[in-house]
Amino acid sequence: MDIKQIQELIKFVSRSGVNEVAIEQKDFKITIKTNQAPTVITTTVPAQAVAPQVLPSAPAVQPVAVTANNASSAAEADDSKYITVKSPMIGTFYRSSSPDKPSFANVGDEIAPGKVICIIEAMKLFNEIESEVSGRIVKVLVDNSSPVEYDQPLFLVEPM
Repeated sequence: MDIKQIQELIKFVSRSGVNEVAIEQKDFKITIKTNQAPTVITTTVPAQAVAPQVLPSAPAVQPVAVTANNASSAAEADDSKYITVKSPMIGTFYRSSSPDKPSFANVGDEIAPGKVICIIEAMKLFNEIESEVSGRIVKVLVDNSSPVEYDQPLFLVEPM
């Protein structure tokens, strides 16, 4: 693993919201821990390798809400009665397990806690995302096969 790959991994970990990631290969082991403080890196490298470099942690980015006009304010107020199902991780959003299979959840479908509503692929792992609420899906907010961020709204659900 080279320094650029380590830097990319640090950026990914800081954006994903996980607290710790450990990777171990033949002669290389890296652990990245976060606690809303600077990133700590622990490495074990073979003797012939170059001394490790200190890497700066990525700064936290705060989302900024912008209201364009009164129409968007009215739409937001209208959506306030709905529960927003958000992405628990960074990855690629899929509505079904494969292109030829039906979607897990469509507009109008009733969902209950534990029902799989989508898949998010992260680092070649396909994570089934289960509903934590019960209700009826009112709107799907993300297109199939599109990238999603941590805490990005995926569905609007009318509680039952």
